[in-house]
Amino acid sequence: MSQIERIGISVETDLLKQFDESIAQKGYPNRSEAIRDLIRLALSRQHLQNPDNSAVAGIFLVYDHHTNGLNQKLNDMQHSQFYHVIASTHVHLDHHHCLEVIILKGKTGEIQKLADSLTSVKGVKISTVNMMAVQADDHHHFHTD
Repeated sequence: MSQIERIGISVETDLLKQFDESIAQKGYPNRSEAIRDLIRLALSRQHLQNPDNSAVAGIFLVYDHHTNGLNQKLNDMQHSQFYHVIASTHVHLDHHHCLEVIILKGKTGEIQKLADSLTSVKGVKISTVNMMAVQADDHHHFHTD
């Protein structure tokens, strides 16, 4: 377990009130835990700026499955990245639209490149990627090779 250091910060009263309301809605037990999460999030975002750093991600695609050859193209693109793709799931949203969620790990730059190439396929209506940094202390459990 890591050591804990106490710090003091100065915050405007109105800002602190808004923060307290926000963390109460999210169910945080105290300010310290909420601030630790904000610090982790900021460090994760910074980590993701380097295309060579490791990450895990979910790529979410909504597409029209009636688009000619689209399913095969998406499958081929995932198979070409098999060393990154951990899992994928396919959900029928309505008569025309499907949701594909692709879970993968790898270098942030490679993940973003795959996400961009999937997004640009004809028939994909909307997509987003949710990427999270792999923490340094967890690195020995995470292999991108």
